Amino acid sequence: MDDDTRKLRDLAWEMAHLGGTELLRRFGDHGRVDYKSSPTDPVSEADRAAEQAIVEGLLRRRPGDGILAEEGSDQDSGTGLRWVIDPLDGTVNYISGIPFWCVSVACERAGPTGWTPLLGVVHDPVHDETFHAVTGAGAWLGERPLRRPDRSELGEIILATGYAYDVAHRKRQSEVIADLATDVRGVRMLGSTALALAWIAAGRIDAYVEDRASPWDWAAGRVIATEAGASVEPLDSGVLAAPPELVGQLRSRVRTDG
Repeated sequence: MDDDTRKLRDLAWEMAHLGGTELLRRFGDHGRVDYKSSPTDPVSEADRAAEQAIVEGLLRRRPGDGILAEEGSDQDSGTGLRWVIDPLDGTVNYISGIPFWCVSVACERAGPTGWTPLLGVVHDPVHDETFHAVTGAGAWLGERPLRRPDRSELGEIILATGYAYDVAHRKRQSEVIADLATDVRGVRMLGSTALALAWIAAGRIDAYVEDRASPWDWAAGRVIATEAGASVEPLDSGVLAAPPELVGQLRSRVRTDG
């Protein structure tokens, strides 16, 4: 890892912790909750406060970089770098008091075919765990290197999933999971795409499928899971992550209609 990339990684780490501090102090007292696309799609004052803290911190340090963030912060890039931010992945968990949520900060580089992942940091403030990776340099939990366990049979895997906000897609996703449930070791609904992908890197779960996921949901987690040896790919408008040995089997059974 060169010095410039290391500095970017360290900045992502710093910003993820900055957002996490803001969220942790509000956990249990998250303020007003509004709704975006549906009554199942909430956004709290805590989400917005964490995003503001992260974006302001980035712009002070790197004002020319691009920004793409869940709660609306958007800036074109003048440097060929873009920060993709989910200030609170797992809002429903957060406002319900369930301690499974995180801050996700990724940095992408412009290339001839679009934005390509450079690095990602996923910070879990409740458990003080920070997962991070730089493309080509491996995945880490703090100072511990991560490598996902080998899995060659569907019956060996723990499959996690997430459900879209709109009812039609929830129904379709339920049918997909019901089909797979008899063939895998277990199914878990965790509530945070970014943290689920980090958990794949740590070997706590083995695969993840979601029918609807936005770029900020999985930008950082993709780098971490991939660098730990998993395969992560778009699934129409969602995401599929799995052991490379099994991704073909899963893809054929979870492909959606977009």
